[in-house]
Amino acid sequence: MKIETHQLANGIRIIHHSINSEVAHCGIMINTGSRDEAATEQGMAHFIEHALFKGTKKRKAFHILSRLEDVGGELNAYTTKEETWYYSTFMKEYYERSIELLTDIVFQSTLPEKELAKEKDVIMDEIHSYLDSPSEAIFDDFEELIYKEHPIGCNILGTKETLKTFNSIKAKNFMLNHYHTDEIILSSVGNIDFSKLIKLAEKHLNNIPANLREGTRLEINEYQTRELRVKKDIVQAHCIIGNRAYSAHDPKARTLILLSNLLGGPGMNSRLNLGIREKYGFTYTIESNYTTYCDTGLWSIYFGTEPHSVQKTLKLIFKELKKLREVKLGPLQLQKAKQQLIGQLAIAQENNCNLMQSIAKSYQAFGLVESVEEAKNKILAITAEDLQEVAKEVFDEKLLSTLIYEPKEI
Repeated sequence: MKIETHQLANGIRIIHHSINSEVAHCGIMINTGSRDEAATEQGMAHFIEHALFKGTKKRKAFHILSRLEDVGGELNAYTTKEETWYYSTFMKEYYERSIELLTDIVFQSTLPEKELAKEKDVIMDEIHSYLDSPSEAIFDDFEELIYKEHPIGCNILGTKETLKTFNSIKAKNFMLNHYHTDEIILSSVGNIDFSKLIKLAEKHLNNIPANLREGTRLEINEYQTRELRVKKDIVQAHCIIGNRAYSAHDPKARTLILLSNLLGGPGMNSRLNLGIREKYGFTYTIESNYTTYCDTGLWSIYFGTEPHSVQKTLKLIFKELKKLREVKLGPLQLQKAKQQLIGQLAIAQENNCNLMQSIAKSYQAFGLVESVEEAKNKILAITAEDLQEVAKEVFDEKLLSTLIYEPKEI
């Protein structure tokens, strides 16, 4: 996979992968998310992601939305703990239209108070919708439990109380303090000559004043195991157990990705799915998840089940974790696990919008992009001993925290 990069004078970087397709993908990634918020700013990064679509110096909200949709394109955005994305999908002949629009949104938004007031109501509805979905809310509450009193544990949407205090001035100040040009990447996957892409980027982004990052993110605090049961107006019980894990930069991260995929990845043949769902029918959904951040990571197992089956399910999970800690995988098991993960990664690369985002994330985190072949070779190099070592470190029952949502009446 050929990757081309360039840096503008103001620090904004460009990364591009050329494909032979009529459809192109382009986005602006800012290395800022909810973990960069102060306590009084909870939800600000996500609020700004919404607010920037409400009008610029030369466009009203309707014109922003219509600019790409009029030619069949799509415009979207999202916020995570560590990044904010504004991106588009379009026919290749509309590259300049897309880059100009994205630049206008990110750097020329006026944040009109009247429109922001409406958007607060939209986000409030989003918060209510999220609270009505325990299978989603429990992940955020678990992260808050694991990273107690640290902003990385706070909900991306913020709170009703903080949301009410947001205004144009506070949003602009947050952007000034966190939208640093040396941590902004214009990412592209499409059929365009890289020299032409650079000229378009220079035309629309060169005049953005340099705003370089000076400080560093708040260090991750010390981990303490916690257990919490929460009564809710629900019928089914929901449970998460987990532990802090390796950061994106840790050499053991790839091993844990393989191990988590084997344990409870998307495949129906995962150990948890076969050993609990298929064998006993205790749960419809059971999965193992691993999320990496720049300086920490979070591994967890989630399941939903009948209240009377929670302890039975936990007992079976602990049994599977013990196996992985104490029994090394045989050669055939290890080979199958590796080939499954390699196949999943290769298929994921076929989604060019996802590829556009993943190369930017990799470029931001590591300064390079790993090819599928390089990733494959590193996965193939993982040994049974490597997996067992990671299982002992991460799956230790004494280090696991637990969060259970249970019905009020059981």
